[in-house]
Amino acid sequence: MSPAGKAGEAAERARADKARRDAEDVARFQEMAGLAEGDPRRAALRGELVADHVDLARNLARKFDRRGDQLEDLVQVATIGLIKAVDRFEVERGNFYAFAIPTIMGELRRHFRDTGWAVRVPRQLKELHVTVAAGRNELSQQLGRAPKPSELAEHLGLTKEQVYEALVASAGKQGTSLDARLAEPSGDRFGYTDDRLDEVDNRRALGPLLAELPEREQRIIVLRFFRGLSQADIARRVGVSQMQVSRLLAKTLERLRNALGEDTMAG
Repeated sequence: MSPAGKAGEAAERARADKARRDAEDVARFQEMAGLAEGDPRRAALRGELVADHVDLARNLARKFDRRGDQLEDLVQVATIGLIKAVDRFEVERGNFYAFAIPTIMGELRRHFRDTGWAVRVPRQLKELHVTVAAGRNELSQQLGRAPKPSELAEHLGLTKEQVYEALVASAGKQGTSLDARLAEPSGDRFGYTDDRLDEVDNRRALGPLLAELPEREQRIIVLRFFRGLSQADIARRVGVSQMQVSRLLAKTLERLRNALGEDTMAG
């Protein structure tokens, strides 16, 4: 038999197996519906249905892997969704898989929405983040690389702005404690020693002394020490020679030093 024929035969067997499993599921759900809540046969059928479909829960949980949660924790959440699907399914609804998949996915999304965020963000944004994250995982597998925001938007039927908003929101999923930051080897800190603190007293004392200086000397001090101008530039602005600026600076600074020393000793 040719490879194409073998592939067709394998596909036919897979369809037959799925049809058989679907029929078995329908028969068990119908039998469950006819049994009372406390009947041990009902509990046994319920357990069989959950056990037979636990692989579905595990496969869906893998879609949400790599988000900080352990896979087994996600499988537990997905299994809870599977149990809810088994309890709520009605044969009249059609195929069990078509009902179970959105039920399990909804349970996983609620888990991330309600327990997976270190920073409080709106519920709608949490749900959008989950949708974008799942789409990113799917596209990454298809493309073999991380998808662009425009590709994500097209794949999910969203605008690029919505995708960007969801990606930015992901920063709120995990927080960093202050203790953890302080323990980092890099020595990074939120605060630092400000050397200018030692100058606070001198600055407060200099304020009134500067106010007592003549207007020209005040201007020279401001241009030299607050604006960083050279003596030549100051001379052009004040209208004196550079030599005069040098003498005035020296005389004024000496005056301030003496006054500051007297005030310090008086205090």
